[in-house]
Amino acid sequence: MRGLAGATLALSAALGVAAAAARAGDLAEYPAVTPAAAVSLPADAGAHPDFRIEWWYVTGWLETASRQPRGFQLTFFRIRPAAGRDNPSALAAHQLLIAHAAVSDPARGRLRYGERIARQGLGLAAAEQGRLAVHVRDWVLEERDGALTAVVHAEGFAFELTLEPAGPPLLNGARGYSQKGPSPASASLYYSLPQLRVRGRLVRDGRAEDVTGSAWLDHEWSSSYLDAESVGWDWIGLNLTDGGALMAFRIRDAQGRARWAGGTLRSADGATRALAPSEIEFVPGRRWHSVQDDADYPVEWQVRAGPMGFALAPLMDDQVSDSRLTTGAVYWEGAVEARTAGRLIGRGYLELTGYGERLTLGEPQER
Repeated sequence: MRGLAGATLALSAALGVAAAAARAGDLAEYPAVTPAAAVSLPADAGAHPDFRIEWWYVTGWLETASRQPRGFQLTFFRIRPAAGRDNPSALAAHQLLIAHAAVSDPARGRLRYGERIARQGLGLAAAEQGRLAVHVRDWVLEERDGALTAVVHAEGFAFELTLEPAGPPLLNGARGYSQKGPSPASASLYYSLPQLRVRGRLVRDGRAEDVTGSAWLDHEWSSSYLDAESVGWDWIGLNLTDGGALMAFRIRDAQGRARWAGGTLRSADGATRALAPSEIEFVPGRRWHSVQDDADYPVEWQVRAGPMGFALAPLMDDQVSDSRLTTGAVYWEGAVEARTAGRLIGRGYLELTGYGERLTLGEPQER
């Protein structure tokens, strides 16, 4: 439709201008994330429209009544374009909202995926300030009475889920300030809600099933996320079987070397500590080739995170999300299990970005 085309072109221009500004070191138009910053909840659960980019990212494992595992993810991005900021028109793209959703279905063998994009306003899309409430048309992520509601209706699949927190938020880094490179200027404000209890309904090809499970929410916002030497990241969020939680990441350069790393570990007794770059190691194992972007993704890993060491294996190999119609990226994002000496210690999600070539946006299709 024309609205999608216009928003996609506006996003392309916005990202191009923002990337050029970042390369030039001129991000004065956007507020900076500094080491003195901190996350303050519940107010920070909502949108931060002055910052350049923000996302709410929900991932999890579902189980059907027949005990069949499924993975799911729902991500809402908010982008503040640099161009057209002073345009008073209600049609101007002052804020862009993008939504990605997917279901990992081993019985199908490949990802069920959908995406949407719209400019904020006119009832099409919005991200409220002060509370978690974001939508792109009828896709919704919202906090209601202490629980989260996630609603997606896409081609070939849908889900309506309730996610209930089982503990306090996890502030990543130093009080939520999460450094993403050697310079403190490459950073985000970042918190997670691990160990979310999930119940609801999953629909695949018109067939509805009741599901239960566990999930993880990430919320990040930034104006200067990666520096010019960084090309992508490897990230995990794991709900541990003992009730704890682990977030860990590494930022990679063009040669695949670790440029930065970090993480947060919450033990079963609730004790939480930030993990330094020297405490994180991702060692790639078996690779799987994606025909969508002609990239080889390491889908099995050996990971060291503080006192923990474990192997990661995917629920299925083909968990590639092709978002060239909205963000221009193709990336691997999927359900994984963590095991130590063969013993299951956690389930969660692994995200791998920057393994394929840098891609430009294609022509949008009606959806």
